[in-house]
Amino acid sequence: MMAHHRNHTHGQHQHKGKVSYLDSPKRREEMPPEKLLNLIPIKQNATILDFGAGTGYFSIPAAKLVDGPVYTLDLDNSMLEMIRSKAQQENITNIVPIQGHSDKIPLPDASIDVVITSLVLHEIEPLAPTLTQLKNVLKEGGYLICVELEPKAGPAQHAPRITMAGMEQAITDAGLRIMKKHFPAESLYVLIAQKP
Repeated sequence: MMAHHRNHTHGQHQHKGKVSYLDSPKRREEMPPEKLLNLIPIKQNATILDFGAGTGYFSIPAAKLVDGPVYTLDLDNSMLEMIRSKAQQENITNIVPIQGHSDKIPLPDASIDVVITSLVLHEIEPLAPTLTQLKNVLKEGGYLICVELEPKAGPAQHAPRITMAGMEQAITDAGLRIMKKHFPAESLYVLIAQKP
């Protein structure tokens, strides 16, 4: 009887809430990662940074799109482990996990074609220095894809959120140019910015 219990506790359940949303079918429906990556021209040899990569929701599909390296940066090593094992299962060899902090991104300036930040920037306070770093690691003409949730009206806020207008302002202040806005689902917004 005991045996079938065991494979459920694979250690995947530590961050239940966050992970189950991050990988949920509902999220895939609202925001298919492939579709979002199609919003910008990504060259086959592009170098991508998935900033705050989480469960690899974007990193895995991005790594299938390009031959260049996909850097997955997260503070949480268990998230990076999860990405590592997913990549292994799918024989993806161009993912490069980096455990790192938002205030010191360990990549050279002008080394990245596309930065993806999904549901992570609202957690960073103050945001300006991080956006400046992201701009610095981007090549000229490189893209930043920012996916965030619009704050819901009303007091039930358990996480700080940034309105689209606020995020646009912050990205523009960092010296990036907003190119495109996209609303994949209610309360979800995507901003695409380019480094001039």
